[in-house]
Amino acid sequence: MGLLLALLSGLVFGLGLIASGMTDPLKVKAFLDLSGAWDPSLALVMVSAIAVGLVAVPIALRRRVSMVGGTIEWPLPNRIDRRLVLGGALFGAGWGIGGFCPGPALVALGSGFAPALVFVLAMLAGMAMHDGCMAPTDQQEPLP
Repeated sequence: MGLLLALLSGLVFGLGLIASGMTDPLKVKAFLDLSGAWDPSLALVMVSAIAVGLVAVPIALRRRVSMVGGTIEWPLPNRIDRRLVLGGALFGAGWGIGGFCPGPALVALGSGFAPALVFVLAMLAGMAMHDGCMAPTDQQEPLP
């Protein structure tokens, strides 16, 4: 049952990304182009996601087990450091240059949009570099 729920959730998420235009790099770049032909339509997508999060996260924080029985592990709050700022800057630069963030890139690749392959390969390389550079003591513990 858990696998079916995960599949349905992923399908709804992917369809939502397609319907909102998040899988179209030109639309994303137009949203990020504040000084040119700015397209504010993706702001509605972001505001909607924030609204869902404002309701869902407090509910999830009170739970120890997910709806399908898996353990919920939350990262510990951490300080803002150089690694976090550099990681955020790299994420933002990749989003601006490529016109994708990870979820929409995977959906675009799955729908046959070949340019997404370059982004996904770069994303996987970045993940591998991160995992290779992180010492075991840098890993965060779940909340008690």
